[in-house]
Amino acid sequence: MEYHHKQLLTLFREWSGGESQSFERLPHSGSSREYYRIKDSRNSAIGVYNADEKENHAFISFCKHFKRHQLNVPAIYGEDLKNKIYLLEDLGDTTLLSYIEKNREGDLLSEPIKKTYKTIVEILPDFQINAGSDVDYTVCYPRPAFDKQSILWDLHYFKNYFLKFLKIPFYEQELEDDFNSFADYLVSAGCEHFMYRDFQSRNIMLVNHVPYFIDFQGGRKGALQYDIASLLFEAKTKLPEDFRNEILEYYLSALSKHLRFNKSEFMSFYYPFALVRTMQACGAYGFRGLYEKKPLFIQSIPHAVKNIEYLLKHTHPLKNFPELYKALSKIPGNSELKSIISTFATLTVDIYSFSYHKAIPYDQSGHGGGFVFDCRCLPNPGKNSTLKQFTGNDDKIQTFFENEAAPEINRFMRPVVMLVENSINKYLTENYTHLMVCFGCTGGRHRSVYCANQLAQKLRERKDIEVRLTHNEI
Repeated sequence: MEYHHKQLLTLFREWSGGESQSFERLPHSGSSREYYRIKDSRNSAIGVYNADEKENHAFISFCKHFKRHQLNVPAIYGEDLKNKIYLLEDLGDTTLLSYIEKNREGDLLSEPIKKTYKTIVEILPDFQINAGSDVDYTVCYPRPAFDKQSILWDLHYFKNYFLKFLKIPFYEQELEDDFNSFADYLVSAGCEHFMYRDFQSRNIMLVNHVPYFIDFQGGRKGALQYDIASLLFEAKTKLPEDFRNEILEYYLSALSKHLRFNKSEFMSFYYPFALVRTMQACGAYGFRGLYEKKPLFIQSIPHAVKNIEYLLKHTHPLKNFPELYKALSKIPGNSELKSIISTFATLTVDIYSFSYHKAIPYDQSGHGGGFVFDCRCLPNPGKNSTLKQFTGNDDKIQTFFENEAAPEINRFMRPVVMLVENSINKYLTENYTHLMVCFGCTGGRHRSVYCANQLAQKLRERKDIEVRLTHNEI
């Protein structure tokens, strides 16, 4: 066990008063922070390890400040910043994004989703204006404000990991000049209120339909337009234009209760900030997806490109930055991009066998897992001394399941295949790229291996998916 694991368990014990009974690592997001769900018989908490000390300090400071303003952020149960760890309230697993994915039908967003968005944007000014009025900006990291330097970092991130990776031609000096001019223009919008920085659907948790807010450690002073644009132009949520416009109007109404502002002036900067946020996101998708080959990020690129197309038409100041406009205009029809997306468009089904004495396999794709089927209800050849030394890959075990255990196996596998194929068909229509299926038994060598092999054999009859098979215990 790693040192910070032990320290997190100690922190949990000090808070709960009891020994932990489970310690589960949660799926990675786009950051290097590590999250763990720790439980005992009565309590559950989220343990966090982050090697970046300044980022930890910013998060803890902001979290305590927002709590004092009675905003819905996780409670801090304990902290040991010397060891770069802290313990947070467990807000569950329902993010705004997962709620949308579960409740939408194609492009149609239900009234409950709309109501949730309205609740969220009504709260946003409480962070920006109320809590932002007396927050300690000296802890902001990496800079105290979303100033010209911060904007240029985002623009260069976009250039280096998106434009150059896709071999989109541009004149380096002319684009650099436009970057500087565009950054000057954005800074002229003002930088007087708290900017959440990463105000998006993965950072909003729903607890009994009530929004809670996380991952604000990148907060700093900035323009009001940035956060609402981040939420409404997020690629993963694929919000329709009329929905975006309705929620924006609702936000502006909520904002007007906190301060006076000129709506036309606000809107003159809204689309430019939506564009710089989209460019920053494309830089991240390029680095995490195109460079590191992580499918979860590549999936977001097509809709981010649609956002760029939309913003090219609505960001009127772009005419003052001709080289930037030309480079952006070349993205939608880029052949390199189309080739990369088509390469990663294949649905991959990862099938695992495992032992319940170990752990359910970790989903490397970043999607958080998939089906888990418990094979311990099936006849166990491991109890037969003449079969124990074999595995589900061996003829003797296969003969056992195909003969004396055939009725139980057939009753078990028939609905399994149906469930998995239903998901595959749905995933293909949604252009999803990964599905995980796990079979577990006591030792992970007989029943789970046989069932995993059977499903893999069945699915490999299809020509529209890739099937990968992994046996963890053999």
